[in-house]
Amino acid sequence: MSWNPLLDASIPLGDAVDAIEAVIIPRARDLGGFEVRRALPSVQRQMVGPFIFFDQMGPAEFLTGAGIDVRPHPHIGLATVTYLLKGRMHHRDSLGTDAWITPGEVNLMQAGHGITHSERTDGPMRTAPHALFGLQTWLALPKDKEDAAAEFHNLGAAALPVLEGEGKTVRLILGDAWGARVPLALPSETFYADATLAPGAAIPLPDNHEDRGIYVLSGEVSQAGRSFAAGQMLVFRPRDAVSVRAGAEGARIMLLGGATMDGPRHIWWNFVASSKERIEAAKEAWRAGDWAHGRFHLPPGDSDEFIPAPEH
Repeated sequence: MSWNPLLDASIPLGDAVDAIEAVIIPRARDLGGFEVRRALPSVQRQMVGPFIFFDQMGPAEFLTGAGIDVRPHPHIGLATVTYLLKGRMHHRDSLGTDAWITPGEVNLMQAGHGITHSERTDGPMRTAPHALFGLQTWLALPKDKEDAAAEFHNLGAAALPVLEGEGKTVRLILGDAWGARVPLALPSETFYADATLAPGAAIPLPDNHEDRGIYVLSGEVSQAGRSFAAGQMLVFRPRDAVSVRAGAEGARIMLLGGATMDGPRHIWWNFVASSKERIEAAKEAWRAGDWAHGRFHLPPGDSDEFIPAPEH
């Protein structure tokens, strides 16, 4: 006897089927007047595609003389993606990069075998009040790229595709989606986009990526009759045809995902790796502090201090 869902009123049909696999409420942490909200990793999901870390930084307003000072610290096995919505951030790294990150551009730092960097709002910025609001994410690297050489790439806003129509404006930040592509090679299949939706406007998730999610930056969106406010991440079932619609005030959302990573990852402090042995080796190298000949080097121009490794 075959099963007929029309005879079972408790089984949802069509658009009533919940395409949402997980709803993640970020953990908030106050860093002394500067709030960070972390959506990934979470209990529900370690990764969405290659995205293994997702932080909303701010929004924050700093008084004259104040700002952020993230001292030099190391990374392995990941690529950081910094995307600012407001303000500026001074990036220095052990490759010799000395750059100011500004809103609307994408900054990709691939750690590979090891890199050290600092992030500050320093210099002239401290002579007046200033704001900072942005997102920092990490992409886990595939196993065959964990020991690759470190790299830093910057693409200005003009190099990023912008798609417009039907009440939405979408800037593609990384990868490919909706027929557009960012001209930057990535370690694995990825997409990342910033979308502003007018009231009632809908946007489909890309159908060419296995793992997909959205993060609501502002406003409200609905999907299959449920509404979700700012500060929530939604992760969707693979391959489902899914759209989200903005509420009465419109919405701004980040869309992210890509191919499922080739296995789980270990995370300790700023290190991501496919094995505990890789983590332990990086711990020992950072604690050794051999900046001249060791695995890690301090950024030129910002080498007077660094963040010690945690005890545990």
